[in-house]
Amino acid sequence: MLVLLPPSEGKAPSAPGTPLAPESLSLPGLAPAREAVLGELVELCAGDEEKAREVLGLSEGLRGEVAKNAELRTAGARPAGEIYTGVLYDALGLSSLDADAQRRAARSLLVFSGLWGAVRVTDRIPSYRCSMGVKLPGLGALGAYWRAPMAGALPEAAGDGLVLDLRSSAYATAWKPKGEVAGRTATVRVLHAPTRKVVSHFNKATKGRIVRDLLTEGATPADPAELVQALRDLGYVVEAEAPAKAGKAWALDVLVDEVH
Repeated sequence: MLVLLPPSEGKAPSAPGTPLAPESLSLPGLAPAREAVLGELVELCAGDEEKAREVLGLSEGLRGEVAKNAELRTAGARPAGEIYTGVLYDALGLSSLDADAQRRAARSLLVFSGLWGAVRVTDRIPSYRCSMGVKLPGLGALGAYWRAPMAGALPEAAGDGLVLDLRSSAYATAWKPKGEVAGRTATVRVLHAPTRKVVSHFNKATKGRIVRDLLTEGATPADPAELVQALRDLGYVVEAEAPAKAGKAWALDVLVDEVH
């Protein structure tokens, strides 16, 4: 099972010590694209601060993120699972998983990123600020930029098992499963049961809890139909819609009354 996650907007600070080693990151096929984005981002942020802030869509209060990006090559790196924070990652609680569940997380979780393309939670990266919605002056819109590199790297990462896609729409633009891979992909939407609307907090927290529960239980659904049953066995209320034709992803709605 491969689980596709969005990153968090806010991130933990970089750690003192050894800086990024780009060659150590997973999905080595993305290395040239990563270097291109990193190079332009560092150059942008080391130059005109106001221009960088405008390109990155940062408020005055986030001005310090520009200086942080300028030092990405020398800043201390730490596992991505420690860098990403926020509602989804708080609910997932990687650090509190037992050893077996942490090993499953290392194998199955893939976090999408405007800067790195996608990384595993064990990949060591510095803290950064660069969303998939950014349009760099040289490379253009990152969602579009990453499509070609991802098309080459992601099918291999997906292997022949289930792909559980929990990404937000901005990050889904970087790679859309196609053909046979799409047929074993399940996208998940979390709805507030009383209103049947997507509510950001419910959505993020429940997705984190879903991943945690699957990892803790050691669930290994092989396809979307088995995933539906696994989630129901874990106590989730799931409505599933099988695709009308081959080569399309399954759509799952998880209904929740409250998040705790």
